[in-house]
Amino acid sequence: MECVLKIESLNKKYPTFELKDVSFEVKPGEIMGFIGRNGAGKTTTLKSIMNLIHYESGKISAFDLDMTEHELENKQRIGFALSELNYYPNKTIRQLMNVTKKFYKNFDEKKFNEVCNLFNLNLDKKLEELSSGMKVKYSVAIALSHKAELLILDEPTSGLDPVSRDEILDIFREIVKNKDRAILFSTHITSDLDKCASNITYIHNGEILFSGMKKDFVSGYLFVKDRTKNKELEKEYIAFKELEDFTEGLIDISKRDIFVKNGVEPQEPDLEQIMVYLERSKSHESFAL
Repeated sequence: MECVLKIESLNKKYPTFELKDVSFEVKPGEIMGFIGRNGAGKTTTLKSIMNLIHYESGKISAFDLDMTEHELENKQRIGFALSELNYYPNKTIRQLMNVTKKFYKNFDEKKFNEVCNLFNLNLDKKLEELSSGMKVKYSVAIALSHKAELLILDEPTSGLDPVSRDEILDIFREIVKNKDRAILFSTHITSDLDKCASNITYIHNGEILFSGMKKDFVSGYLFVKDRTKNKELEKEYIAFKELEDFTEGLIDISKRDIFVKNGVEPQEPDLEQIMVYLERSKSHESFAL
């Protein structure tokens, strides 16, 4: 099996927004970070994958099977969770598990209990009593207990404290280490991807700007902090901003020598720097105070 998930030319229209020919794939062993600013189309794409919303055109397949024709079969092999669990808030984890397990033929209650113990999840706590981090761990425990081969998670680390986020990322790395599972998770916390993602898919205004290995994406750009504030260099930036003591911004790697010749040494950027300045270049935002 070459891909656990493949999206081809997905199109979905709303009155004020649309997905335009969204295409990417996730392979076994990968942690794919799905990035883009709020409203870019991340959640719409994930809901389309799970047939939770109707899309106009395109093809989605999981485990080499069409997602529409083999929906029930595929969903047995997928663990899916939206950003916030808010259904049946007065039910305990144990009660929710007893309902959920009826939907999965491979559900292993013993495994669920073991994972909950590992995660320090109290089965008798109500959903409304769980922290955001505990809710994520509950979703992962359910996925692991029905032997999900693909986890699709919407903003799983949003709202978590740094320690909880680090724990979740460790769990993600552990899940894929045998190369027989994969994770696709949307996020706007790019530092999480610096720690755990092997691949990224970047969506902007409903269109995919990049999908592939994270290192290939990062290697195409450089970050500049120019204390000379050389006005002649401004045209070479993808986008920049002027601060009190320096100018900083993003450049294409092909522009490196131009800056070096002018006494400025560009640095390797992180994902946040790339995303911030690519978004800035495409939205042409200006602020007046």
